[in-house]
Parts: sequence; C-alpha cells; structure tokens
Amino acid sequence: MQGTPALIRYRVRLADLDRHWFEIECRIDDAAAEQRFSLPAWIPGSYLLRDFARHVVRVEAKSGDESLDVVKTGAAEWCVRGAVQTLAFTITVYALDQSVRGSYLDRQRGYFNGPCVFVLPEGREAEPIEVALEPPPQPSCAEWRVATALTAGSLDERGFGTYRAGTYDELLDHPVEISDFESVEFDAAGVPHRLVIAGRFESDLDRIAADLAQICSAQIEFFGKPAPFAHYLFLGLAVGEGHGGLEHRASTSLIFGRDDLPKAGEASPSRDYQRFLALASHEYFHTWHVKRTKPAAFMPYRLDRRNHTRLLWVFEGITSYYQDLMLLRSGVIGVSAYLQRLGEILTRVFRMPGRLKQSLEASSFDAWDVLYRPEPHHPNTTISYYTKGALVALALDLKLRLDTAGRTSLDDVVRELWRRYGARSVGVPEDGFERLAAELSGADLGAFFASAVRGTEDLPLKELLAEFGVSLEMRATSGTDDRGGTARVANGELLSLGAQARELAHGLELTSVLDGGAAERAGLNPGDVLVAIDRLRVTGRNLARRLARFESGERVTATVFRGDELLEVGVVLRAAALDTCYLTVRDQADSKAVERRRAWLGE
Repeated sequence: MQGTPALIRYRVRLADLDRHWFEIECRIDDAAAEQRFSLPAWIPGSYLLRDFARHVVRVEAKSGDESLDVVKTGAAEWCVRGAVQTLAFTITVYALDQSVRGSYLDRQRGYFNGPCVFVLPEGREAEPIEVALEPPPQPSCAEWRVATALTAGSLDERGFGTYRAGTYDELLDHPVEISDFESVEFDAAGVPHRLVIAGRFESDLDRIAADLAQICSAQIEFFGKPAPFAHYLFLGLAVGEGHGGLEHRASTSLIFGRDDLPKAGEASPSRDYQRFLALASHEYFHTWHVKRTKPAAFMPYRLDRRNHTRLLWVFEGITSYYQDLMLLRSGVIGVSAYLQRLGEILTRVFRMPGRLKQSLEASSFDAWDVLYRPEPHHPNTTISYYTKGALVALALDLKLRLDTAGRTSLDDVVRELWRRYGARSVGVPEDGFERLAAELSGADLGAFFASAVRGTEDLPLKELLAEFGVSLEMRATSGTDDRGGTARVANGELLSLGAQARELAHGLELTSVLDGGAAERAGLNPGDVLVAIDRLRVTGRNLARRLARFESGERVTATVFRGDELLEVGVVLRAAALDTCYLTVRDQADSKAVERRRAWLGE
C-alpha cells in the first residue's frame, strides 16, 4: 500500500451542522463511460437491512466542469453516463443517528460509519483508496479532533487530512469520531491502545485505562501473540441512557450511560461499571471471533442483502460467555462478581418463554427479521442467540472439562477455531464448530448439540454446575428492578402479573404479556400502562409490595390506560414463576469439584 497512488479518492465535508449534512465526494480518474455506484444496505456486526441510502438527500455528478445526469436504478444504486475524464460523484447524507451503527452530525460532534457514507464504484472493490477529511469551517469547532483507526496519510495536528485504505472492505471497517473528546492511551501486551470518550461525563480515565489494559492483555494472551492489529482504538460515547457496541477490525464503537463510568476513588468495580467493562470486553473479543474467524456465509460480506447463517450463536453467544469470563481471568472482578453476572444472564433466559419454542439455530438464522426488529410477542416465541448462546457455551465448556477430565475445554476449541480459520482467512462452514469440538475432545457431542442448539429444552446447567462445586438456585422476582444474580429474602409467596414492564412517569407500560400469565388471562395488552392495583398507584419499586397484600387466586382490579382510555380490568393473581437465578459456591463440595472449579474460573 505504501507509495501506491490511490485510484479512488473520497472527500468528506461537514457540510452543514444544523441540517446534519455530510457531503461525500467519490472521485475516479478513469471512470467507465457508464459508471454505477451503490451504498450498502447493512453494516457488518448488526444483522438488519438498514437501507442507509434512505438518508441520502442529494446526489450530483461532474466530469471536468460538466454536470452529468444521475439516474437512480435501485433503492441504493445510481448510474452516471458520459464521463470523459475524472468523474466526481457526490452524495449529501442526513446524519442524525447517534447509535454505533449510523452517522451523526450537529454542533457538538460528528461521527460516521463507512457503510453510511461511502458509495462503491461498481467493480472496484479491490482498488486502493484515499480519504480526505476536511475540518469544519465554524470557529466553534476549533477544538474538534479526529479519532479513527484508518491508516494515516498526511494529517494536521488535529487529525484532519488524508487517510488510506487498501480496499473498499477495509475502508468500511473504520468508524470516525470528530469532536472535542477526551482520551487516554495505554499498552496491552505490548500493543498501543487508545480510549476516546465523547459526550458529557465525569470519570477517572486512568482507572478505566488500567482495567482495560488488563482485559485486553488477557485476551491477547488467550488467542496468542502477535495480536492481529498494530494498534487498537475504543471509540466511546457517554449518554444519559443507551448501551451497545459494534466491533471493527482494529477498533470498536461503544455507547453507554455516563453513570456507568467509575468515579475517582471508587474502590471495586460497581455493577454499573462492570456493565461498561463487559461491553468493552465483548467487542474486543470480537476482534478475533467474528471479525476474522467468521462464518463462511460472511466471506465475502454481501452488503446489499441478508447473509443468513445458523452460526450467530457461535460468534455472539460464545463472545457473550467470554466477555465476563475475561473480566474474571484478567483480575478486574472476583469470583463472586462473576457468578452474579452469570446469574443475571441465566435470569434473562429463564424469563423468556420463547426459549422453549425457538431453537438457537433458528434464532441465528432469523436474526435479520426478529432480533433487530423486536415485537411485544417475541418473549413468548423467540430466544436471543446472545444470551442462550452464552449458556450453551457455558454448558459446553463444563461438559468438555468434565468428560475429558480437564484435558479439553471450550478455550481449546475457540483458539483452534482461530488458528484453523480466522488466522488463515478461511470461513467456518455451518458444521465446522461442532465437528471441531468433537475432534478436539474425542467425545460424541451429537446429542448435546441436537438438544442445546437444535432443540428447545432447558440445558442441564444445574447438574453441570454442581460438578464444579457451584449451586444454581431459582427464586421468584422481587420487582421490576430485579435482574437476578443475587439471593433475596421474600416474606411469604410472591405473586406476579405475568408481564414485563418499563417504568414511565405515570405508570408501568406492559412491554410484553407472557404466555399463561395473569395479565394474558385478564386480556391485558402490550402497550397498556398500568397505573393502579386495587385503586392504589403502582410503580416499579412498589408493585411487589402492592401484590403482596393479596393471595394467589385472588381477583384484583387493575387500572390501565389503553391509549387515552382509562380501563378497569379484573385480574386473578397467580404465584410468581421461579425464573430468577443466582449462583453460590458450595462450601461442602468434594475436592474433585473444587479442583474443577478452580481450573474453570482460574481461582
């Protein structure tokens, strides 16, 4: 790449902060007489057709000083004819999507992912690229700087100037942050890393850097040196409410609540800070396990259509398992905190009736139309390949350790998957993971995968964990803020409406009405806002106390708003399901179980 002249040149202008307009020019020196351009419909790592072209508000083309007609030939395709010399094709993009998947521009910051803004000249995916990023002309943006993992060319002191990419695929895989952000640098296993955080927040950046250094070092050591990148960038956005991440080949974009960040002097990682660290750990693990080791169905990505695979549970589920395990193995959290986080994942799965109806393979295959398009009925009919996938990873890890007397674990399978596929840029076939696990362990895992991945019955986790000196206990939920993971003492039998809810200023909105529950039997609907039980106001904090005044089978009056209409509905209360999980270390476990647990958790 070094010294090779770019054949395709892009220019990015922050054209209008108040209109939220990026202007992106694609310049080709040797354009065809009929040149077609297209924009991706989705972004790798987020399996939903997002139709980024719907944000294009203007297109134009010029060859020399002559303006050329642009003909739209598809939802995200344009054709330009008649270029006789350099062709400049320009799109203007409306950018007001603050998520990690989109593009955003206002007076506070700019941010974009490549698929949102960079059109592809047809047939030229493999050609080298140069990107010129222009600084905003507004004096109020004088402190804005650039953060991206793109290869730097000629830059000014703020990071504006030219960047390079070897191919179009590489260009798309480096998001760009432009703002007056804060940052901190650190090394992990000898590799330079940088954390950038935009948005309003107060935190101890040095503390975060130290914890991330431990987590990143543990993951590099896990997969083996050298790391598949020369440097790594965490791009963070602190907000009032929000949580998510998206992985890239040498960076990740994270969005999180500003209160998730640690305060100066905070002793041990709080539950909220653990949430931030787990998010960072998850996306960092993806650097190996989905960015490079990926399903054969993703090689290459076809960004104009759905790319179906039944392996998303392997990549997202296993990553969800290791995100917390790496917090423990790195020493950032201890065993009790890890078991609490594991109990929370168990709780999320056991609160989903859909786990008994949809298989993990089906969940993976249907991601494009289900997971990223949530509907109120989905808890009754579907399961997440993230959460149940993490539990299958846990069950497989424990089973392998148990059946092979500790000679083989999930660690060995994931690392060999990396060596055999990811490090060699070979796609994993649909049956590749299962065959590899059986090969390395020498065990017959057919029945396990048939049940855990293609079946819908619950996993034998209680029995497996007992072999490692850990007890899995179940209890009823104590309220809408109860995420599980801990034991709670309840006075008497807990009752439930059989619904999931979120708190609003004027009541509890029923987000899902669960199969067979009291709410469903009473005819309550998702979207109803519960304001009172027995004519007493309810909130997320007092609902359990309000219900505790009654007995199972007793009929009460629920007052709800359905739209703008106030209704009173009779509800026959039922005992709350035992769907809230917590884990404890068994003090009386035998020596072999203790030995297995120590090997698993690294005690």
